[in-house]
Amino acid sequence: MKSLLNALQEGRLVELPVHEKEKVLEYLAILIEAIPDIGNNQDIVAAVNKRESVSNTGIGMGVACPHVRAVRDDGELFCAVGWSPLGIDYGSPDGRKVHLVIMYYIPNSQRNAYLKEVSGLAKAIKNTDAFQFLSSIPDLQSLRGKLLDWMELATDKAIPDFKARMIKLEEKQMVASAAESVRTTKLTVVPFSVLITDSARCMVLANDLELMEKLEGAKDFASMFSNGRDFEYAGHRISVVSEASFPKDRCLYQCVAVK
Repeated sequence: MKSLLNALQEGRLVELPVHEKEKVLEYLAILIEAIPDIGNNQDIVAAVNKRESVSNTGIGMGVACPHVRAVRDDGELFCAVGWSPLGIDYGSPDGRKVHLVIMYYIPNSQRNAYLKEVSGLAKAIKNTDAFQFLSSIPDLQSLRGKLLDWMELATDKAIPDFKARMIKLEEKQMVASAAESVRTTKLTVVPFSVLITDSARCMVLANDLELMEKLEGAKDFASMFSNGRDFEYAGHRISVVSEASFPKDRCLYQCVAVK
């Protein structure tokens, strides 16, 4: 479960603002392309779409695991995880909408590791009421906790990895902080992600269309998120929860907007 743990730790768990299968695959493929260790010798977006056209990668219970075979033989197994609150018409065998998409990048040397991870995860998911949870999950933090639970079930033991314990600790701290700062049920909390490129262009992933358009139209957008402080914009209090840096001066921020 190393690749899934790394994805949670390194900011590759995102809420998807779109619900079309092709666009979802493109978003996650771009996240994988941005991983420094992968390089730029393969079009991940095209490779994922080609693989999906051959066989549907929905495994049922609201989960899909699209993947791409790397052109290189060595390297690490990587993944990116997308959550869709409304669900995606994915064409899964059980006919249910997909709420959780885990996309894998698989070097030849990691085929066995990939098969072991996916089969263990599928077993854990099918032994729980995964679809009911995924179709009613309130936020990304709840999803992170559930993914860790599934990983423990998949390995038949508590995950010994230090990063897993740190993720759970961070989750508790973030929930406690949110409870302390949000003192009225009238407030609206919107989780969102921001991808900033080397040209200072940005892509905002959020289910609040108005907030998304206002943020993408902001001037000096990059500096607002890179200073490490909370700030006010368009009637919202914006907090950066985590950030990850990638080649070509690209940055991915996980954020929360409170109004």
